[in-house]
Amino acid sequence: MSLPISGFVICLNEEPYIEPCIRSLHMCAEIVVVDSGSTDRTLDILDRLKAEGFPLRVLHEPWRGYAGQKQFALDQCRQEWCLSVDSDERISLRLAADLPKLIATPDVTAWRVTRYPYLGGFGYAVPQAKERFNARLFRNGKAHFDLTAKVHEGIVTEGRVEKAPNGGLLHFRPIGMKEQILKENKYSTLKAEMKAEQGKPAQPFKMLFSPWLYFLRLYFHNGLWRCGWAGFVNAATGGVYAFLTEAKRWEHDAVARIPPVEPDFRDLDQY
Repeated sequence: MSLPISGFVICLNEEPYIEPCIRSLHMCAEIVVVDSGSTDRTLDILDRLKAEGFPLRVLHEPWRGYAGQKQFALDQCRQEWCLSVDSDERISLRLAADLPKLIATPDVTAWRVTRYPYLGGFGYAVPQAKERFNARLFRNGKAHFDLTAKVHEGIVTEGRVEKAPNGGLLHFRPIGMKEQILKENKYSTLKAEMKAEQGKPAQPFKMLFSPWLYFLRLYFHNGLWRCGWAGFVNAATGGVYAFLTEAKRWEHDAVARIPPVEPDFRDLDQY
């Protein structure tokens, strides 16, 4: 029996990941997928799943940025509850089993859900090594995405919000260190730009402390120490992201003050 939930997903060239994502949403009365121009087999896979009977609505929309694209997808949802899932995430069995109880809980407008990352050379992080809880399941009309967020787009909710007590999202995107660092580089650029646009001043001292604090939060508070060297590497790359974010925010202001214009070398008689 399907639940009055609209699962919604945005995607672009997600051929290796999209099918398990959609299959994990089998309990949803509606699955909204917004594609921004896939050129691989993503759309073929979605067509096949729709032919199998999955309640898919596949829409095409040019890229609006992470928050804008997800808000567009949310706006298309028709069910009483909405469930935000990325194409490389899967609803765990324990979370799926709890969904009927969660949406039947009175006076709760949103549920925050944790996530378990897949660590290269290890597998999924142990259940005790949880990521932050983020709002993913919420009543339709009671939440929206923060359109000022260029990355790590957050959901702004109304009313009472609780933590989902069992299960979570399984995040499966096994990429190598080279690709992971490129990803951290991309996301840190977006985060630094967002801070500048919001008028947040550069705080150079954060280049000293933020990487360590970020690492310690992931490694000890989130429990990645339980996952051997794979957990250490994952926490360390998070520290790299934190450093790059603050360094780029500082660089933005520093270059504005001192533009990179080469001086006449004949004036540099001290060298």
